[in-house]
Amino acid sequence: MKMSRQMPLNALRVFEAAARLQSFTRAGDELGMTQTAVSYQIKLLEDHVGEPLFLRRPRQVILTEAGEQLVPKVTQGFSILEEAMASLRSDVGQLLHIDSTATFAQQWLTRYLGGFQLKHPNIAVRLTTSPFIIDFAGTRADVAIRWGKGEWPGLNAHRVLRMDFAPMLSPKLAASIGGIHEPADLLKLSIISATDPWWKQWFSAAGIENPGLDRFPPNELGTQSFDAGMAIAGQGVAIVNPQHFQEEIESGRLYQPFALTCNDGRDYWLVYPEARRNIPKIRAFREWLLSEFVPAVASGEALATKNETN
Repeated sequence: MKMSRQMPLNALRVFEAAARLQSFTRAGDELGMTQTAVSYQIKLLEDHVGEPLFLRRPRQVILTEAGEQLVPKVTQGFSILEEAMASLRSDVGQLLHIDSTATFAQQWLTRYLGGFQLKHPNIAVRLTTSPFIIDFAGTRADVAIRWGKGEWPGLNAHRVLRMDFAPMLSPKLAASIGGIHEPADLLKLSIISATDPWWKQWFSAAGIENPGLDRFPPNELGTQSFDAGMAIAGQGVAIVNPQHFQEEIESGRLYQPFALTCNDGRDYWLVYPEARRNIPKIRAFREWLLSEFVPAVASGEALATKNETN
């Protein structure tokens, strides 16, 4: 009991904010403290551990090796405390922050997220998109949708959607050259994002080892949604995940000329910090999202879970 009274919890909270924001000033703004007060709390903690935790430089603070070792444990510790408190509360008034890739957000989440809110009307949702793999220690996101192999230390990862890919184009563009009868016919048209490695993999699987993609403009649009948008407009052939664009296929705006699809080992995953797996709002979203993808499992797609301990 004596040890718990001596534990500098307030200083640890200040340290966590300063390390996450990489600034004493911004940590003070977040916590409602002056920069002087933040510096004082950090000094108390440094005295407690017996060595510096930050290198002070003009307009910047950088974690020392000791600080780097301490920050993940402190972050995990506060997450455990938050989980303990959350388990005593209902989900009334809670905010779930989801960070997603732009394509998954546009082509799936925004179309079906209403189902989650109908089931959990007291959980507000904030949706942000990012092309980068976010660091949960440096963001307030609760969960993220990531593209990769599901191997992220310290995170629970659930595969939600296979990232298969295949060429797609508008039916009118296909008709403009008399139809697409064999893979080589695609090369008579403009190839969208020709530098995307998916193209070489797909053409190789289709029996074309040297498709000559370097003759096309080396455009990089950044998201499948943009590539598909160009394809719908008749600007060329895109290589995208057909599952993302089922509505466009069914409505006749996009055409998948070949059943052949490929996969480079990277899929879509729901991820969140392992220590936060039992937070009610995270549990609710996880159960809803995985239940939405159960039909995909029945049709042959693998639904996997890594680092999960319920």
